[in-house]
Amino acid sequence: MSLTEKQLSAEELILSRHSVRKYEPGVTIPDAELNEILELAASAPSSWNLQHWRFLVIREQANKEKLLPIAYNQQQVVDASVVVVVLGDLEANLVAPKVYENATEQIREMMLGQINGAYQNNPGLGRDEAFLNASLAAMQLMLAARVKGYDTVPMGGYSKEALIKEFNIPARYVPIMLLPIGKAQAPGRATDRLPLQEQVIHERF
Repeated sequence: MSLTEKQLSAEELILSRHSVRKYEPGVTIPDAELNEILELAASAPSSWNLQHWRFLVIREQANKEKLLPIAYNQQQVVDASVVVVVLGDLEANLVAPKVYENATEQIREMMLGQINGAYQNNPGLGRDEAFLNASLAAMQLMLAARVKGYDTVPMGGYSKEALIKEFNIPARYVPIMLLPIGKAQAPGRATDRLPLQEQVIHERF
């Protein structure tokens, strides 16, 4: 029984997600299904609701082949059905007027003042927020793909400079990670985790 046929609990869904590096070549994800995955990912929370992520979706095999050397010849980028390049918006404050266009004038002015003030007074904030919020969307994308019966692997091993040049990514956006999506040819390996007591600090150090 596939995941699309079986309703998983949230706990089962989270625990069933593993990083998959071997995919069945030639599998096509239907447009409607891919859009559903992306829409679920885009429902992730974000600071001030600025939705700091952008998804560069690479599906054409020729473009995946161009991506292969950029990703240091990791085969999953050409075998997976789709590679989503998760980008972070360094100037997400510019989206604020559209985000708050339907708010009352009082709320809109308050929020725009707060957002622009924060960005103007802290040069590093745009980058920090881009990474923070785009990473939330990336995790949600992986879980959304799992719901639909697909597997993923988050990838940080690639040349950001070559990626930007090859795919003409504007300076406004910073690459966060590559996310291949597809049908697993071999299951992902469950990895060990540190005991909870080594990961959790209560109240203070």
